[in-house]
Amino acid sequence: MTRTSASPADDTIRVAVSTVIFSLRRHPDEDRARVVLPLVKRTRDPHEGQWALPGGWLGTDENLEAAASRTLAETTTLAPSYLEQLYAFGDVDRSPTRVVSIVYWALVREDVSLSSEQHNVAWFDAGALPSLAFDHDHIVDYALWRLRNKVGYSRIAHGLLPAEFTLAELREVYEAILGRRLDPANFRRQVENSDTLIPTDDFRTGSHRPARLYRYNHDVELADRGPLPQH
Repeated sequence: MTRTSASPADDTIRVAVSTVIFSLRRHPDEDRARVVLPLVKRTRDPHEGQWALPGGWLGTDENLEAAASRTLAETTTLAPSYLEQLYAFGDVDRSPTRVVSIVYWALVREDVSLSSEQHNVAWFDAGALPSLAFDHDHIVDYALWRLRNKVGYSRIAHGLLPAEFTLAELREVYEAILGRRLDPANFRRQVENSDTLIPTDDFRTGSHRPARLYRYNHDVELADRGPLPQH
């Protein structure tokens, strides 16, 4: 009989936890925000000197989400406003040793910064990444696809916004994630015709006319009712 399953004599399979962290940044010479993510430069083989997703080994006494939060804090000092399990990646040849990675994706708001002590961590534009270690290019592509698909029917944009925000700020999040401009009038009409946002009595003032601030209606289930920009 031919055996095709793994045997106790096989090398140990290790479990790692990694996180794709998305945020928004405005470039000084542009009038729109871009999706960015922090990467960690590897300091040892394999792939020494290459950039990779932050992560680490799963501890024997911790659950997956706790490991994701811990490795994220240890490698980047970031605490996400949104954290969700993305996928498990376990191709046999993805690492010199047998490693299965449980990958999370996270959102952090635009006002966060990396610790000055983290010299091997840097932000990168999601549309202009260097070649990453292991299969992390594929993982980031999958996470971006998931983000773009989910933003149309969930409150995912809330993880990139403060508690109160203007409609222009909300539209900017959609535009940054989708990578295209949206018609302001159509976007406003879709949002105002939904019950996903609650207008507040406060306004944001600046060089333009005051803009009303909104907040998410947390009493509404948004599984399939969120604003879905089509224009």
